[in-house]
Amino acid sequence: MANGSAPAATPDGPAPAPGPPPVLETVLAAILAEVLHAERVPADSHFFDDLGADSLVMAHFCARVRKRGELPAVSMRDIYRHPTIAALATACADATPENEAAPEPGTPAEPEAPAGPPPAHPTARYLACGAAQLAFFLGYSCLIAFATTRGYTWVSHASSLPALYGRAVVFGSAEFTGLCAFPVLIKWLLIGEWTARDFPVWGVTYLRLWIVKVLVHANPVVLFVGSPLYVLYLRALGAKIGRHVTILSRTVPVCTDLLTIGAGSVIRKDCFFLCYRAHAGRIRTGSVTLGRDTFVGERTVLDIDTAMGDGAQLGHTSTLRRGDAVPAGERWHGSPARPTDVNYVRVAPKRCGTLRRAAFGAVDLARTLLIGIPLPLSLLALLWTGVPVLGGHGELDEQPLTSAVFHLNALLLSGTLFFGAVTLGLGVLFTVPRLLRRAIEPGTVYPLYGLRYGTHRTIARLTNLKFFIQLFGDSSYIVPYLQRLGYDLSRVEQTGSNFGSLVQHDSPFLSSIGSGTMIADGLSLLNAEFSGSSFRVTRTAIGRRNFLGNFIAYPSGGRTGDNCLLATKVMVPLDGELRTGVGLLGSPSFEIPRTVERDARFDHLRTGDTLRDRLAAKNRYNLRTIALFLLIRWAHFHGIILLSLVTTGRDDAIGTLLEAGFLIGVMTYTAVYYALVERCLIRFRPLRPQVFSIYERDFWHQERLWKVPETHFNAFNGTPFKNVLWRLLGVRMGRRVFDDGCFLTERTLTTIGDDCTLNAGSKIQCHSQEDGTFKSAHSTLAADCTLGVGALVHYGVTMGRGAVLGADSFLMKGEDVPAHAHWAGNPAAPADPSRQPSPTPPRPRDPGATAPEHAPS
Repeated sequence: MANGSAPAATPDGPAPAPGPPPVLETVLAAILAEVLHAERVPADSHFFDDLGADSLVMAHFCARVRKRGELPAVSMRDIYRHPTIAALATACADATPENEAAPEPGTPAEPEAPAGPPPAHPTARYLACGAAQLAFFLGYSCLIAFATTRGYTWVSHASSLPALYGRAVVFGSAEFTGLCAFPVLIKWLLIGEWTARDFPVWGVTYLRLWIVKVLVHANPVVLFVGSPLYVLYLRALGAKIGRHVTILSRTVPVCTDLLTIGAGSVIRKDCFFLCYRAHAGRIRTGSVTLGRDTFVGERTVLDIDTAMGDGAQLGHTSTLRRGDAVPAGERWHGSPARPTDVNYVRVAPKRCGTLRRAAFGAVDLARTLLIGIPLPLSLLALLWTGVPVLGGHGELDEQPLTSAVFHLNALLLSGTLFFGAVTLGLGVLFTVPRLLRRAIEPGTVYPLYGLRYGTHRTIARLTNLKFFIQLFGDSSYIVPYLQRLGYDLSRVEQTGSNFGSLVQHDSPFLSSIGSGTMIADGLSLLNAEFSGSSFRVTRTAIGRRNFLGNFIAYPSGGRTGDNCLLATKVMVPLDGELRTGVGLLGSPSFEIPRTVERDARFDHLRTGDTLRDRLAAKNRYNLRTIALFLLIRWAHFHGIILLSLVTTGRDDAIGTLLEAGFLIGVMTYTAVYYALVERCLIRFRPLRPQVFSIYERDFWHQERLWKVPETHFNAFNGTPFKNVLWRLLGVRMGRRVFDDGCFLTERTLTTIGDDCTLNAGSKIQCHSQEDGTFKSAHSTLAADCTLGVGALVHYGVTMGRGAVLGADSFLMKGEDVPAHAHWAGNPAAPADPSRQPSPTPPRPRDPGATAPEHAPS
């Protein structure tokens, strides 16, 4: 807040106690009354408890205040800290320039350099880049398909079981080595050494970056995250990584020559350190430098040109913005990060030398080459060649494609494989991890890269399979599933939506959730703690009657108790008193009301006979949804089986051509199939903004939409084809949008204007669920907007032309970001002027293009 005036001291004594300026108080009260559609608002009435407002209403109030240039800017953080008109007016008056806080450490003295002029003929460049990307993918997929089919044919023609296994080992090892080495070779041929630079998207330089990014991300070495082999892979790509570094994040850096990590450092999972970002239609590469023995927590973002000194720590759910530098030995947390006293390395070191790490990597590689690849390949060859053919003779792929017998056999094959895998998978999940858990004692510190560390990795990977979480999530049936995995759910109070469809953990056997707690999508339970040489598993417990929003990393020892509301992307505190009966918002978190009157409108549906009847109806509906989910996934798998049979059924030139196009065919089929499924589920009509209870049928249908798979979207990131896919799904998408990995939850409620830039890990979520109440609304990005890496836009949001949302920011529901404004933080607010990029230069208009200041109609 700014532009206020402080009371002056009198000649006879000290200044009187500060009070709200009457004019400012009157103006703020009038604006709030207009928003609430009330005649007047008492100055001492509490926004939430007395006036019955909620965060969406107060976001509209903040937006109207910001539009009055003569008034001080007000953020949602100010609303929660000063929840009456009188207190808010006083706070605005006290926020004089001389009383405002100094810029935080790491703030650059100068704003970012302005972006270069936009290239001429942007649509032609856009289309040419898409054509080149398609040509590259066709060539690469042909190469992979040719090598794979020829190798598989050689393996399947073995004369005995030992010969079959031996050939599988030889072929699998050769293809694995080729897939690992090819991206490294192409990176050095196309790029050489990455340097800090700035260039437009859709150009030749961007095309080279995209090719390297696709190959690097598709490399099977990514499966070795958490192993010393992964560190060796990054070094081969040019990263400067010291000895004894542990990297647990699956987000692979792209501009690896700009990455420096000192010896003994630890990077936890779900951390973004890409060494590039997109802004206003341009790519900017920059360094990420970590000193010795640094610690980077879970769900963090390291923007370009950031640094951490020796022994520095960055807590979970935190962000280093461009130009931030954590001094040696200091601990920072928050978004944006700031100094803290919290120690995030809470496990003692153990001896873990080079020999131990090398042995672990060698065993990991041998297990992959001798078991992980050849065993499934051998089983597939045996099944494919030995499957009985009903009503005919010979192999299945030799049957006429138009015959009913062929399709009957294909159905039997796909059904046996699919439902057999589901049944076998459940059996393995419910038995193997329970046997392995005996090797690890909770609370005991073990050295990394030993038998117990390998056991821990196996348990985590097996029990975090997304298929089964999506199958049972958003229904009552997720509760027995998680209990069978090992969760301690105490005395379960069934709500029908206890968990969403995205839940992960380090150990299910040390995960405790209190009775009556409801959890939205994206919860990550941090049961494991790491240092540069050791780890331990500890219990992570969440109290009773909590509600947890989206994308929360909950650490062991989190200081929240019973009856808490943890807002979306909140940083769960590890220090201070145990919070009970309150809400927490932001990173670092601050207290907000636990609930408001408007969110209690459906409480009558949550008790007594009404709850019992509605819950029973919801359970029946969810059972049908689970059956439909299995049917949809089986039908998709059956289509892939048919494509496989078609491409392997001919040995002539046409057969070779079909084999070469197999990967493209699978990708196209998958994208169109799931787009058609989703449009059928909504009956080819757009969703409407809604407010209803989770015990109403409309919400049950919404849950069904969330089960449509979306992982195939990643294959289209950074290409014009991603925009085509979004349009198929009903998004109102402008021209030349650069989407590097954004996800949209409610497609038909989302509008994105021309030339917007959407960074990796960003998300536009047009809904919220709070304590059993579901709300949704349109969100709109006007032309030339930018969403930073990992940024989240909530429902009911409008971003004006050229607006920027910084990395890892959380733009709360109902916010209205003015044109060309730069917002950042969690929750997002206008950024420090020194950090605001220069406005984007005007973009040349194509003949017939829509006005850039407007979203598509």
